Amino acid sequence: MKLIVAIVRPEKLNDVLEALFKAEVRGLTITRVLGHGGGTERVETYRGTTVKMGLYDKVKLEIGVSEPFVKPTIEAILSSARTGEVGDGKIFVLPVEKVIRIRTGEEDEAAVTPVKPGGE
Repeated sequence: MKLIVAIVRPEKLNDVLEALFKAEVRGLTITRVLGHGGGTERVETYRGTTVKMGLYDKVKLEIGVSEPFVKPTIEAILSSARTGEVGDGKIFVLPVEKVIRIRTGEEDEAAVTPVKPGGE
């Protein structure tokens, strides 16, 4: 199991959600965040104090998936979030030790995106 954390442009969110739906990825959390990545930093001096500017609106998606869904999830995000410009975002793939669905008590793979038919 993996936790996929993606930071994307807010204007690409609907495209990403559509791509994830087509990839049969269900269940995610979305948070509006501010961030700064590899773009050129703008530094300004205001009343003798140096201030770094450049926090931008971003959207963070957190998606818990079983192993067969890792690659399709990454591919869906890449294909739908990429503009080719600085600031497109990042995808982080983290190991997950344990998942428990509160409503049913299901654990691990049964509590995240289901395993594809055929047990890939």
